[in-house]
Amino acid sequence: MPSVTTTFVATMANAAGLTMSDDGALLSEGEVVYRFRPGADGIMPEAEYFNALDWIRSTQEDEVALISTYAETIQLDDLGVLGLAIKTAPDLRSSMRLIERYFRLMTDTVDYLFDETQDPARLIIEERSVTHPVLQFRNECALASFAHKIRCLLGQDIQFSYASFRHPCRGTPERYAEYFGCEVRFGADQDALALPSTALDLPVRLGDKAVSDFLIRHLDEEMCALHKNPPLMTDLMRHLSQALKHGLPQAGDIARAMGMSERTLYRRLSEEGLTYREALKQAQTQLAHELLTTSDFSIAEIAFLTGFSEQSTFSRAFKRWVGQAPAQYRQAAATQ
Repeated sequence: MPSVTTTFVATMANAAGLTMSDDGALLSEGEVVYRFRPGADGIMPEAEYFNALDWIRSTQEDEVALISTYAETIQLDDLGVLGLAIKTAPDLRSSMRLIERYFRLMTDTVDYLFDETQDPARLIIEERSVTHPVLQFRNECALASFAHKIRCLLGQDIQFSYASFRHPCRGTPERYAEYFGCEVRFGADQDALALPSTALDLPVRLGDKAVSDFLIRHLDEEMCALHKNPPLMTDLMRHLSQALKHGLPQAGDIARAMGMSERTLYRRLSEEGLTYREALKQAQTQLAHELLTTSDFSIAEIAFLTGFSEQSTFSRAFKRWVGQAPAQYRQAAATQ
């Protein structure tokens, strides 16, 4: 079941002038005004998180003010070891890569893709949750928070290239632009915060590579406990899935996106008993399964999105992988 750390609800409650108790109660002047079901170890179910967030939002007349207050209230220290690693990374690029690689420790309702293959670079929200009315608000809060934290990391103001959201603007566009300090695009093709590539080399104010590397080792341990796949494979599968829509990705391109050399990628895969070709096949298989069972894409579209230039080639490969043609697999999954 998808889940979220309660830190985000506690911060939103604080931004709205409320407090949160350990048992999931939101209080206003000592009176319980809302209650949700907290999970174990500071983690709450996805539905409880979205409903609590939506309720808090409904109590506020000025939504943009709530977004900005939330962005300035939440601290990197609230993210535990991940926040400390981000704060001590040597440069902004390293901080962004940590967000992409390890934010799953905070929630599995969303992934962050850091794309620096073009200028401007972009931190992109990749949804991993069910549809909910509060998601638009959640995404605005997330990108506003990252914009604020990037400025804090650098200890200086920077000019973002733009912020973009897939949904229409629910308020006054000028107020969003005023907060982000850049153009804010609504009705765009992705939820993203774009920043000039030149900013990625800027040093983080509290950067200390030795400390950050020490913290990353702890993050890797946490990822190992969280996922069946080792951290390398979790990271690699995410990058491969994103790259496949543009054709079969080269190992060198994927390695650079992961912050390592091609030789290092091959070595680490070898340590896991895998080759790059085997990892690529695994990513194609996983992505094909996901698209066939959870999307309305046609077989031809799925072939393209998994790196195949022709539907017939994809169909033969998929049948070889799972023993069924894609259409048969989709039909069987729909009846289960």
